[in-house]
Amino acid sequence: MECNHCSNEKNASEKTCIERVPIFSSLDTKEMMEIARITINKDYKKGETIYLAGDKGERLYVIHHGKVKISRISEAGKEQIIRILGDGDFMGELALFIHSPLNSTAEALEATNVCVIDGIKLNNIISNNPSISVKIIQELSNRLQNAENLIESIGLHDVEQRVADTLLNLVNDKNEIELTISKKDLAAHIGVSQETLSRRLTIFQDMGLIKQIGHRKILILDREGLGARLVTSDKLY
Repeated sequence: MECNHCSNEKNASEKTCIERVPIFSSLDTKEMMEIARITINKDYKKGETIYLAGDKGERLYVIHHGKVKISRISEAGKEQIIRILGDGDFMGELALFIHSPLNSTAEALEATNVCVIDGIKLNNIISNNPSISVKIIQELSNRLQNAENLIESIGLHDVEQRVADTLLNLVNDKNEIELTISKKDLAAHIGVSQETLSRRLTIFQDMGLIKQIGHRKILILDREGLGARLVTSDKLY
């Protein structure tokens, strides 16, 4: 579904989408509406591609609601998930600074609604409102730090340590984990196969560290014991 802001009601809807993004928080109503005029609204089904690596990068994509995975495919055909984005997050931002093809692929993990903003026209607005650029740079810095942490984890930690670290990062104060993505995507994010992740989770369960409930819920039974796996690994793959 696509709409070029053919009604005031749609304009208001797009403004709501834009308002959700922190990089636009400093704009007044008039400036918000200016961006709304260069924005279209698109719906994507689960599994549908929003953009592909190699596509022309001339747009900023803002997730109104839904979930999107950003990934790259290695020469060997292995998928590496870079990040998972949700409501209010944006993607394709490098197109605002460098005119080069996109280097990653975006895929909807569920029914997702996206605001697609014309990058060239947005650049003209940004030139008159440099605070937007500052906030984009801040967000890029956060993403760079997260990417470096992921690279460090994949390069320096074995499979057991990576899985243990991921579980400890996801657990809430009730010692529960409700996965918002599939185990297949979780495995791709931490750089292991789905089979390896499942095997490691089963080993942790047999050790009494966790309990798996269904496909998406995990209880942490021994947080201290799981943390010890980050220091001492028995290399069980």
